[in-house]
Amino acid sequence: MRSCHKFSQILILCLITSLNFAALPKNDAGQIITSLAPLVKEVAPAVVNIRVSQTVQTRSPYDDEMFRRFFGTPNTPNNQREVQSAGSGVIVDAKNGYILTNHHVVSGADKIQISLINGDTLDAEIIGSDPATDIALLKVEADELTDIVIGNSDNVEVGDFVIAIGNPFGLGNTVTSGIVSALGRTGISRSGYEDFIQTDASINPGNSGGALVNMKGELVGINSAIISRSGGNVGIGFAVPSEIAQSIMSQILDFGEVRRGLLGVSIQTIDKESAEILGVNTESGALISAIEPGSAAEKAELKVEDIIIKVDNEKITSSRELANAIGLKGSGESVIIEFIRGSDILQTEAILGQQIINNQLGSDIHPGLNGAQFSSSLNKSGIEITEIEPDSAAAQRGLQKGDLIIAVNRLKVENIQQLKKIAEQNSILYLMFERDNRTLILRIQ
Repeated sequence: MRSCHKFSQILILCLITSLNFAALPKNDAGQIITSLAPLVKEVAPAVVNIRVSQTVQTRSPYDDEMFRRFFGTPNTPNNQREVQSAGSGVIVDAKNGYILTNHHVVSGADKIQISLINGDTLDAEIIGSDPATDIALLKVEADELTDIVIGNSDNVEVGDFVIAIGNPFGLGNTVTSGIVSALGRTGISRSGYEDFIQTDASINPGNSGGALVNMKGELVGINSAIISRSGGNVGIGFAVPSEIAQSIMSQILDFGEVRRGLLGVSIQTIDKESAEILGVNTESGALISAIEPGSAAEKAELKVEDIIIKVDNEKITSSRELANAIGLKGSGESVIIEFIRGSDILQTEAILGQQIINNQLGSDIHPGLNGAQFSSSLNKSGIEITEIEPDSAAAQRGLQKGDLIIAVNRLKVENIQQLKKIAEQNSILYLMFERDNRTLILRIQ
C-alpha cells in the first residue's frame, strides 16, 4: 500500500510538472523558455520613457465679466501653469532616430524629452501624429541607438505569449508578461479607428506608447489603453497592431500627413430584424444609403441598397466595422468588397480615394471653446471633440473628448463650417451633444 501511495504521489507530481511546462512559452526550436531575461535584455533598450511639458490656461473668478463688473476688479489675463506627464515610446529606426508612441501621450506638448535605458536624456520633436489611430512619430538626434524589429501583427493569434514594456506611473522601464486575449477589438473609444490587440499583460498609466513584444523579440503592438474603474491594471489592456502603426509611420514619412482611404458612401448598420424587413438573406452588414459622385464606390459600380458584408475577406457586421476597415487603409489602396444585391452575393474591386481630414481648433470658433479640437464625425452626423486640453475654457465648461455635437442653438449641425457660422452670429451657444448614449445641452458663453 505504501509503494502504491508513493507511486500515486510521483504520478501526480509528474502530471503537475507537465501541466506547468505546457503553460510555458517555447522558442522556434520547440524548447521551453524558462526565463524571459535574454529576450528582455535584447528589446528593452529600444523602449524609452517620454516626459512631456505643456503650458495650460487656468481660469480665475477675475476672468468672468460679471464678476469684474460687480467687484470692479481689473481685466486680468488668464493665468498659465506648466503641467507634466509621462509615457513611453519605442525606437523603430535607430539610424534616423524615429520613435513610435501614442498620439495622446504627446498631444499639445510644448516640450518633449525621452530617456534611454542608460539614463541619457534627449530632446524629441513630433514628425507627425494621427489622433484617429492614436499613433505619433517622434524624432531624436543621437548616435548608437538601439531599435526593435517590427513584426507582422497579422500573424498574432489568441493565446500567443507577449511581454509589455513601458514606463508605468513614471517608475522607469518595467516588464510584464501575459498572453493575447483577443484580436480585432473595437468600441473602446467613441471616435477614431480601432482594431486593437487585447492582452492580459499588465498595462498601467504611463505604459501608453510602450512596446508589446512577441517571443521572437518583435514589436507586434503599441500599448495604448486599458479598461479599469480604478485606473490600474485589471488584466484588460489594448495595443495598436504594428501593421497599423507602421502604415501610419510610412504615410507620415512619405507624404508628411496621413492619407486615409475613402470609399465615398453613407452607411447604416444592418441587423437581423432590418434584414428581414428588407427581405435579404443576412443577419449583419453595412447598408449603403448614399454614394458620392465620382467616388471609389461609384467607380466600383456599387449601388444604394447594396449591403457590404466583407472587405478583403474580413467580415463586416456593422457600419462602424466598415468605417474601420476602410479608414485603416491608405488612399490608393485596392480592396475587394463582397456585397449583397437582391438575392445575389457579388464582389467588386475598389481603389480607395483620399479622406479629407477636417480639423478645427475651438479657439478659432468661439472663445468659450478654447482648448478643444473638433472634427467632422467619422461614423455619425455631427461634430466630434477629438482633443481637449486640461483646465482649458472648453474643459471647465464641461465638454469632454468624444462628445458628439449634433445641434447648436436648436440648429442641426453636420460639419464644422456650420458650427463656425452659428458661432460668428451668436456670443452665447447652446450645444446639444451626445455622450455615453445620452443627449445633453450645455450653455457656452
